[in-house]
Amino acid sequence: MRCIPNMVIMAPSDENECRQMLYTGHTHKGPSAVRYPRGTGCGATVEKAMTAFPLGKGVVRREGEKIAILNFGTTLPYALEAAEALNATVADMRFVKPLDESLISQLAASHDVLVTVEENAIAGGAGSGVIEYLMKSRQVKPVLQIGLPDKFIHQGSQQELHAELELDGKGIEAQIRRYLQA
Repeated sequence: MRCIPNMVIMAPSDENECRQMLYTGHTHKGPSAVRYPRGTGCGATVEKAMTAFPLGKGVVRREGEKIAILNFGTTLPYALEAAEALNATVADMRFVKPLDESLISQLAASHDVLVTVEENAIAGGAGSGVIEYLMKSRQVKPVLQIGLPDKFIHQGSQQELHAELELDGKGIEAQIRRYLQA
């Protein structure tokens, strides 16, 4: 959906953000989508008040060094778990489109490696959008994209598939460590 003009694509990290993003999409004058996976949420407290998020603005959830994890969606707890082991920065990007370009530039300038994490296909996903922005703005930076491979995924529980696809905390950490060793 990134190729649709004026499209807003949101990737909430929990059920409260999902609710607020549905409201954000409702108030937006144009097409919008909220990308949220099947299964249960993480148990976040849901705020009664409806608040529209500023379009295209992410939030830094953890400060670290050298590695910046740009998380898109419900993998945020896993990204934070991996970041603890790696002393990495974690940004909850919130929006696949429009991207928070100023946050991406800030993280690219202050970190050695960027890692995008999403529970979505890598091909054409949010990580691809990050790389496209970096190339357009002439910011050369290594980027590891973590997400779903370009193949059909068999059925299983969220926990089973996250572990198998290395989308859980241990898997994200392992993928980053392998990338850094290459």
